[in-house]
Amino acid sequence: MINTEGTIIKALSGFYYVKSGDETIRCKARGRFRMGKISPLVGDNVIFTVNDDGSGTVDEIRPRTNEFIRPPVANIDCMVIIAANVIPVTVPFLIDRIATLAAYNNCEPVVCINKSDLDPGDNLFDMYTKAGLKTIRTSAVTGEGIEELKEVLKGKLAAFTGNSGVGKSSILNAIDPSFDIRVGEVSDKLGRGRHTTRHVEIYELPWGGRIADTPGFAFFDTEMMNMRDEKRLQYLFPEFEPYLGLCRFDDCAHVKERGCAVLEALQKGHIQDSRHKSYVELYNQAKEIKDWMK
Repeated sequence: MINTEGTIIKALSGFYYVKSGDETIRCKARGRFRMGKISPLVGDNVIFTVNDDGSGTVDEIRPRTNEFIRPPVANIDCMVIIAANVIPVTVPFLIDRIATLAAYNNCEPVVCINKSDLDPGDNLFDMYTKAGLKTIRTSAVTGEGIEELKEVLKGKLAAFTGNSGVGKSSILNAIDPSFDIRVGEVSDKLGRGRHTTRHVEIYELPWGGRIADTPGFAFFDTEMMNMRDEKRLQYLFPEFEPYLGLCRFDDCAHVKERGCAVLEALQKGHIQDSRHKSYVELYNQAKEIKDWMK
């Protein structure tokens, strides 16, 4: 038996497919993980044993930079938030919530405004560009922004998320046609897409980088990603940064306090109203989480 290192690239039916070099070994996890209520996740860097019959056993999980519950995936470097300004229209608060939660979990948030051939989404593009987030317009039809997005993904493990029907599968296919991911139809009535993925799997990109394709409607369960530290939230809005530390009170929440530099910037138009409203809503949600729950 040989001990070696690798990365879990797929989890399916109780098996973990670990890639090490050019080989992928189908592994089971040690019983002690189950006893310790620890589950290996796609994206985990692990130490595993190759058995005499060619199968493998996951022995150890290396420390994670982050982890998510739904979908179950770990060590994501970049969260690409797919949005659109045409059916289905993406609500800015959804983008703001995912972007801040990504940053909270040490992921780089990237806003991808898709279907630009139908609607360029100028309002969303301006909003997030001014907010300091990496923002790209894309179209799987015209190819706009695809090369720019590929450059952003190079050398990273990225996950894509967004409301259903915004074109995640189409963008993945445009990035690399070898994905050949089937694109679900979009209901005219509901504006929803039916994504066909049923498990998490990491795809290798021929030009460098990896993508974790996720199940369901390609939407990270934000209820399972609750912000638990309202005081840290201010640092996750890049446009707040120039004004932090300039408020009258050191413990300023930037919600309604007098002498707040962030609120003064908001009044002067340096911070957009929609973004600040999202901040306040997220702040109040985080504040409601009791200390014992944290």
